[in-house]
Amino acid sequence: MKTYIYNSLVLLLLLSIFSCSDSEKFDIEKGKVGHLTTKTTIKELSKIFKNDSIVSNLSEGALGDNYFQDDDEYLIYNKLGKHLLTIVPKEQLDTTSTIKSIQVFDDRFKTNTGLTIRTTFSDIRANNNINKIESSFSSATLFIDELNVTIAIDKQELGLKAFSNQKVTLEQIPDIAKMKSFIVWFN
Repeated sequence: MKTYIYNSLVLLLLLSIFSCSDSEKFDIEKGKVGHLTTKTTIKELSKIFKNDSIVSNLSEGALGDNYFQDDDEYLIYNKLGKHLLTIVPKEQLDTTSTIKSIQVFDDRFKTNTGLTIRTTFSDIRANNNINKIESSFSSATLFIDELNVTIAIDKQELGLKAFSNQKVTLEQIPDIAKMKSFIVWFN
């Protein structure tokens, strides 16, 4: 009987360790997305995402004349081909560079307030402090300083015409408005 209890306790301990490390894989905090931190370098991506696929879209850097792509991008896909993240380094064409920003595409990545790529505006507003809103021609960008996150909402979600220069206030955003993009900044 003692052996059974001992084995059960060991099994529970192992399960809790593995479940914690697996859930940490998708945590978002200020300066952290999963296992990526402000100190993570681009060359470490292949080790961190060894079971996933990394697609590199490299700019031509300061030496090139590709005006359409300013930054290198590292797109992370899981085994099934689902786009998880897009990572942009601080320095282009430099594998020792740390990360500038991470765009989140997978809804398993979330903050401790429950913020994911699928969160609607009502939940964003209820659980996070929105510090500022900036309007562009096609979207409104929400700034959440406590997480160093920006969230873009398409102006069509707001009932506004795209390519309008109209300013957007919090009161204009419908509760059911969905995110267009969710970016964590590492600066």
